[in-house]
Amino acid sequence: MKKFQLTLGFFLISLVAFGQFGTDSLPVYSEVMQKTLKAAITYPNSYQEGNSRYPVLYLLHGGSGAFDDWHRKVTEKGLVQRMANEYDLIIVTPGVGPSSYYFDSPLLDSVQYATYMIKELIPFIDSKFRTIAKKESRAITGLSMGGHGAITLAAKNPDLFIAAGSMSGVMNIDTRLWKVPENFRKSRQGQQLAMLGKIQYDAPFSKYTAVGLVPELQKAELALIIDCGVDDFLIETNRQMHKLLLDKKVDHEYIERPGAHTWPYWTEALPVHMVFFDKYLKRN
Repeated sequence: MKKFQLTLGFFLISLVAFGQFGTDSLPVYSEVMQKTLKAAITYPNSYQEGNSRYPVLYLLHGGSGAFDDWHRKVTEKGLVQRMANEYDLIIVTPGVGPSSYYFDSPLLDSVQYATYMIKELIPFIDSKFRTIAKKESRAITGLSMGGHGAITLAAKNPDLFIAAGSMSGVMNIDTRLWKVPENFRKSRQGQQLAMLGKIQYDAPFSKYTAVGLVPELQKAELALIIDCGVDDFLIETNRQMHKLLLDKKVDHEYIERPGAHTWPYWTEALPVHMVFFDKYLKRN
């Protein structure tokens, strides 16, 4: 992996771009995909006051989003910074390719985002910043595609995360369950075919979708929180996941509340996830 040094000039440019102190953007080179990706890191105010190490939350974006969505699109300006300060932790918002679902594609070398997240990004963050680099101090959550990424990455890597969450997540990539226009459905089906080839959509589900990883979640020692708005086009995939987890007696917190697939909903959801994660994240 290429080395990256945080220079004063780059740091100042990043602060101006985000419009808030304590958040920086940085390039992360992916050896496995041979390309540079962006991420943002938000430090609590206490970070500059000493040498303490901090828990980390990885906060993932949606299918058509970017690494800075959680900073630019929330309806409460500075929400991520407020969460970092209130819970005294580092928050990382990585960027991945559109509609890539945080997959490792068996067909495309350019879509290896699970390997990037687990074997490249997390070690990079732990090596460059004062994190508590252990499972008990690391959580992951995200919205929509990011919810799918958070649950699947945690299910497949339970040694790295103590808790995982999903907000309006794609708990099943089977678009037959999505309440969307037909052209959108066909577009997503085509993208999945290009990335994955033909996979099993009906039970027993493919391991490329969150509902197919319930057996892994049953074995993992993970705290889980899943929420979705009742008017969200992905509500049926979330209800399906909830039922499968109940059937397998997997402890989890499940929430349905008013709302749709919108930034006002996710702006309200993030503080709820933070309260949940704070119960499990360990500090020095």
